[in-house]
Amino acid sequence: MTTLFQVDAFTDQIFHGNPAAVCVLPEKKAQQWMQQLALEMNLSETAFVLPEGKNYHLRWFTPSTEVELCGHATLASAWVLFHELGFPRHETIHFQTLSGELTAQWVKGQVMLNFPAFRDARLVERQALLGALGIEEGRVWQIENHWVVEVENAAIVRNLHPDFKQMVAIGNGDVAVTSVSDNTDYDFISRFFAPALGIDEDPVTGSAHCSLGPFWMDKLKKNPLRAYQASARGGSLMVEIQGERVNLYGKAVTVFQTEIKD
Repeated sequence: MTTLFQVDAFTDQIFHGNPAAVCVLPEKKAQQWMQQLALEMNLSETAFVLPEGKNYHLRWFTPSTEVELCGHATLASAWVLFHELGFPRHETIHFQTLSGELTAQWVKGQVMLNFPAFRDARLVERQALLGALGIEEGRVWQIENHWVVEVENAAIVRNLHPDFKQMVAIGNGDVAVTSVSDNTDYDFISRFFAPALGIDEDPVTGSAHCSLGPFWMDKLKKNPLRAYQASARGGSLMVEIQGERVNLYGKAVTVFQTEIKD
């Protein structure tokens, strides 16, 4: 049988943060089987962890497609290995993924993920995107293949009601909206919308902070930064930029463990 966990990532409270399923595979499974399980779980991501020697293959699926990079499901996978399956906490986990090698370490009661940094923000004119987001004024940045919309204050971020169908129609179905935080516990806040991936709003998005971290480091002249994602569930993390890489620090909570009769 195959072991399945559900983990709330980027939080230390159950039913907060971003829920991810983590499927620990005893052997390689067909992609169709993994996609069907992701649809069955109906979470923003289901991670599939396959041991190979001392390392692990890691893949992530939304209910509708495979994705190249996912922060919260990687955090959840590392949490399962460290906290549930006895991976030595003084050692580094090496994940082989579609985005290259990612690592995870146990640091003072939380997981530190090492991810690629996305930089070189370019200001672009994209009024249609602002309209789809319901924003009157904002600055649209393209950071490699990622979209970031900067708005004036946190209240705008919190009160957004995007038109998801319109976002997909104009080709911007994967967007982070962000501002300086209105809470002194954090440096910036954000929300993340990905209707093109079958996720209208993602509760806490680790991969988005690979762009948001360097973006706000350059603006605030500060590193590391404390981030809050202002979804209904809410979640927090610390972002530390190291050249072309980003360290994402976060906690997690195991919700349940079960077995799949396959």
